[in-house]
Amino acid sequence: MIRTERILLPVLLASLALALAGCSGKEGTAPAPADVTPAASAAQAAPTTSIPPPPQLQARSFIVMDEGSGRVLAALEPDSRQEPASLTKLMTAYGVFKALKEGRIKLTDNVTISEHAWKMEGSKMFVEVGKQVSVENLIQGMIVQSGNDATVALAEHVAGTEPTFVQMMNNYAKQLGMTGSHFTNSAGMPDPEHYMTARDAALLASAVIREFPQYYKWYAQREFTWNGITQQNRNGLLWRDPTVDGVKTGHTETAGYCLIASAKRDGMRLVSVVMGTDSMKAREDASAALLNYGFNFYESKLVYAAGTPLTKVKVWKGSRVPV
Repeated sequence: MIRTERILLPVLLASLALALAGCSGKEGTAPAPADVTPAASAAQAAPTTSIPPPPQLQARSFIVMDEGSGRVLAALEPDSRQEPASLTKLMTAYGVFKALKEGRIKLTDNVTISEHAWKMEGSKMFVEVGKQVSVENLIQGMIVQSGNDATVALAEHVAGTEPTFVQMMNNYAKQLGMTGSHFTNSAGMPDPEHYMTARDAALLASAVIREFPQYYKWYAQREFTWNGITQQNRNGLLWRDPTVDGVKTGHTETAGYCLIASAKRDGMRLVSVVMGTDSMKAREDASAALLNYGFNFYESKLVYAAGTPLTKVKVWKGSRVPV
């Protein structure tokens, strides 16, 4: 199968390659390396340009990944098990989006709110027990308002009960290669056996972006009103950086402040995950630092496009076969 391939290059190295070809890269032109320049003592003595180390951040764990190639650009303890809090809801959303894509549920379905969903503690959409709410509204309540009540209502609608849905979450996690994660509930309530790694969170976010672009749009939504109550998206980067279009916040006293963020600039998308910071501002500052580091020092290059011939070869005494 022929497909589009992209590679990730350090910006300084990419600029160097362009300079050697007589083209301009990003701002500035890097000097040619000694092994491709004429043998001269001055060229051989030229300093080697290198990528600076990633920013030092006050977090228990973090990662920034190129969504297109899956390459990790910077990380700290990316495989350590962390309490994910409401980052869990991204896994719940993945299961809901799967059900929508496969036609098992519809956005227009009306969901009757159970007592179990209504009684959920923590952040709420403020749905009422016994009332019916559409799947589309519940999704926005889960994503924008981080409503635990909306999240459980969706889990019950997809799988009948929340425990059954949690089994689906763990199965999907295995399919996505999330080897360091395990879920015991759909909303992210604290539990010793409920954990996720920063690497797994980045893999999950990339899967949601790649597989469900028609639903991912809700992660850029800044506010949502339900039952006369307007709540803002807790991802403050949506206001700070116009290239950021998601993804999900999380917080409990034991988990600290967590954030999965994603931004797209000049055709290149990065995903960052920060877990265990000490404030909302800290998680936003750390996420912004990781994204800026990735965009400033790396760039995505198109190797070849799908259907594009790489070369032509003459075949002597061959015969043309109809296709």
